[in-house]
Amino acid sequence: MVNVFKIKELRYIPRWLIFFIDISIVSFSVLTTYLFLKNLHVKINFTEYFNGNFFVIIIVNILFMFLFKTYAGIIRYSTFFDFFRILWASGCALVVLLGVNLMSHMLLGKPMYLYPALFLFFLTSVFLMFFLRMSAKRLFRSFAGSERRLPRLRIAIAGVEDESVLLANAIIHNPGHPYQLVGFFSARSDSKKAMLLGYKIHNKKDLLKNDRLANQFDAVLIREMMSRQKMEEWTTLALDKGLKVLKAPCIHKMKENGVAGSIRPLQIEDLLDRAPIKIESEAVKNRHCNKSVLVTGGAGSIGSEIVRQVARLNSSLIVVVDQAESPLHELKLELLERFPDQNFKFVLADISNHYRLEKLFKDYSFSIVYHAAAYKHVPLIEDNPHEAVFVNIGGTKNLALLSRQYNVDYFVMVSTDKAVNPTNVMGASKRAAELFVQSLQNSPDNTTKFITTRFGNVLGSNGSVIPHFKKQIEKGGPVTITHPDIIRYFMTIPEACELVLQAGTMGNGGEIYVFDMGEPVKILDLAKRMIKLSGYTLDVDIKIDFIGLRPGEKLYEELLTDNSTTIPTHHEKIMISRDPVMEFEEIEMLCKQIMRSAIKKDSLQVVKILKEIVPEFKSNNSEFEILDIISKHEVYQ
Repeated sequence: MVNVFKIKELRYIPRWLIFFIDISIVSFSVLTTYLFLKNLHVKINFTEYFNGNFFVIIIVNILFMFLFKTYAGIIRYSTFFDFFRILWASGCALVVLLGVNLMSHMLLGKPMYLYPALFLFFLTSVFLMFFLRMSAKRLFRSFAGSERRLPRLRIAIAGVEDESVLLANAIIHNPGHPYQLVGFFSARSDSKKAMLLGYKIHNKKDLLKNDRLANQFDAVLIREMMSRQKMEEWTTLALDKGLKVLKAPCIHKMKENGVAGSIRPLQIEDLLDRAPIKIESEAVKNRHCNKSVLVTGGAGSIGSEIVRQVARLNSSLIVVVDQAESPLHELKLELLERFPDQNFKFVLADISNHYRLEKLFKDYSFSIVYHAAAYKHVPLIEDNPHEAVFVNIGGTKNLALLSRQYNVDYFVMVSTDKAVNPTNVMGASKRAAELFVQSLQNSPDNTTKFITTRFGNVLGSNGSVIPHFKKQIEKGGPVTITHPDIIRYFMTIPEACELVLQAGTMGNGGEIYVFDMGEPVKILDLAKRMIKLSGYTLDVDIKIDFIGLRPGEKLYEELLTDNSTTIPTHHEKIMISRDPVMEFEEIEMLCKQIMRSAIKKDSLQVVKILKEIVPEFKSNNSEFEILDIISKHEVYQ
């Protein structure tokens, strides 16, 4: 349909025109009222002064229209606020006219206007003025909708709470987005026949039973503030019925970004997201205020988020170290724009280079060191164990010894759950690094508090499973999983980094802090859910292939070793793991041995010494399993 009047291009109707229309409605209401009374043969007072009386009514209404600015609203965005302005203006005019009537009755013996006539006029004028606005609003929406060439997504909002109503109004009153509100869903049974904003409220059970009802919608819209349990329930129901799932932020964010820029498809991270831990912000802020801070691996997923969070704490200097040139450059551009008042230093360096690091410690007198630099990809490290020794062990050793030498107050190391009962070189190298860091706590003349944090997989980190699955789904599959029974723990990047910052304010040093990771997630279920959320059908559009466990990979991760116990802290989500420790002299000697083997690139010897440092390290699906067989045979001999 061609929009002849180009209503969409019309910004607003001039205020003078709205004012003129309202006066016309008032005049029409007066005349209609008198005509109605005349047809009923009702005798009107002071008929000889009809024109004067008529003029008084118009003048009084004009006065209050100006006072309450009934003409000021943009008609196509009219709401009940506009209705109340009309109600107040007409109501005040009615009160004044009733006062005139009272004076007339006292002075002349009879009222100037019949009381029924005043009330009938009041109701008629209010109704017509508001009806005009609602009709114009509906007309504009009809023309605006008819101009859309692309079909809009038919959505139903989950829930009928106040936030859902505000969200619905934002969708209704803001044209230009690809969504069409067609109803609401509610779990309440008492709203089965109710209407909200003129749209039907459908019961959750009806959607579950009735496939024809599901065909009326394309997507279900859920709110950001909804609890994870409710979000999970609505998502499961929608996906089972073949509907898309969309997510909307809180209403003030929607006002900032607009409807089209705010509503987005639900991501798997939204369902895995956990209740955030409560951080003692004052303690963390006081620890960092006016302090010089070093962050290694600062361009990585964890390191960069640590830098962002520390940048809010008024540190005197943040030195960001990483050996990845492009990510470090991108991070520099981002941070300088976001935190123009923060003093940064970006250093391209390898933590295995002791001399390069020592100059940094000399120049900047660090108070806190966050050590997040590490090689983390299990299959790559399994093929290159000497590199894990150089970076994960040697780099950690360099940083820890320099921290002790230059009297750093706090050294906080980022570790992994793969260090617990490791089945691969990467996990074992991180456990060796943990042992070295712990051993320094009670070494002679040490004043540094050495702290380790240990957690599981991080949502959205570089190389993690979720971005990997997304890429595979975008390419049309297949989605590859190593084993149908593999499970993993997950946490968000901000949550992980908040743990690291909080750990820096706790304990006396030497502790390994572990985090309550909640329930583990089955990777197969994760993949199935991601395929459905992407709008595809499993085994029809996207297939899942099982490719077998990778070298060094195990079915499940642990946060505690077999020989460890946990001690609670004042934070309910953070515990201290009491793992076996080694004396500094012993771990120092073994580290020197493994470094010599790594320099020679003798992989078998490297892993053999690593198994001496970490006795619980048992290789799985790896060429280094031979070392476990030999060791077991020697024990029996």
